[in-house]
Amino acid sequence: MLKKVLYATAVLSIVYSIGFAQGPAKLRKEDPPIPPDEIIRRFAQKEKEFRIARANYTYHQTVRVQTLNANDRVTGEYYTESDITFDSSGKRTERITKAPPSTAQLQLTPEDLQDIREIQPFVLTTDEIGKYNLKYVGKEMVDDIDCYVFDVAPKTIEKNQRYFQGQIWVDDKDLQIVKTYGKAVPDIRGKEQENLFPRFETYREQIDGLYWFPTYTRGLDTLHFSTGALRVRQVIRYDNYKKFQADVKLTFGDAVDGENSKGGASNDDRKAPALDPKLKQPPTKKK
Repeated sequence: MLKKVLYATAVLSIVYSIGFAQGPAKLRKEDPPIPPDEIIRRFAQKEKEFRIARANYTYHQTVRVQTLNANDRVTGEYYTESDITFDSSGKRTERITKAPPSTAQLQLTPEDLQDIREIQPFVLTTDEIGKYNLKYVGKEMVDDIDCYVFDVAPKTIEKNQRYFQGQIWVDDKDLQIVKTYGKAVPDIRGKEQENLFPRFETYREQIDGLYWFPTYTRGLDTLHFSTGALRVRQVIRYDNYKKFQADVKLTFGDAVDGENSKGGASNDDRKAPALDPKLKQPPTKKK
């Protein structure tokens, strides 16, 4: 994820070995009542609706990345708070509200910031599904939600593109993704610069009784740089979701989103499975 501070600026291309990540799921080997391909088709369509809906919400985001010693004591920290909102013309904006000087023994790269925006709140819509191999591996109860579990890996790695590799949990009633576990790929290794990325888990919570929005991402991993191992912890929170109300078209860069979600306030909101559990060390990363 994180670029350990070295002496050059060029990032060299690499060849990444593609395979399914070995996640933490404790699976029941059960066949679903409908074909896995149909489950994929249905949740991908709902993911597309989710992406459109979330683009019409404002929310508050905090990002905390800490470097740790061998005893998991904090040795430095990168921290920001921001409001994701809209300006007076309806254009999507991010306003930094708090950003103390970083003391972490690393620096966030453009790839890290892209992953925070796009990979860690992972969305697998009908538009992206063709980029990935998905394999149904069983079912698992996550709190009181029974889920279908799929391995996910990119079919190919294209230059300057970021991907997710790991597992997703799909609610067997709503057929919506409620949890992801894995990492952003590819890692980037060159002669003079390395950019490595930790495993993470993202949990979602049902907002306005309709859509499962990401509310919490956590990661605890050891990144094995050529100059030595660096232990990092990452926590991202997304909260205070509010549907944007305005008589203007919402714009995102040069694109205009002409669709709006139909959800209203509801008392049937469901909490994310295992929301904010105690951090635990993920499986040892294979290099």
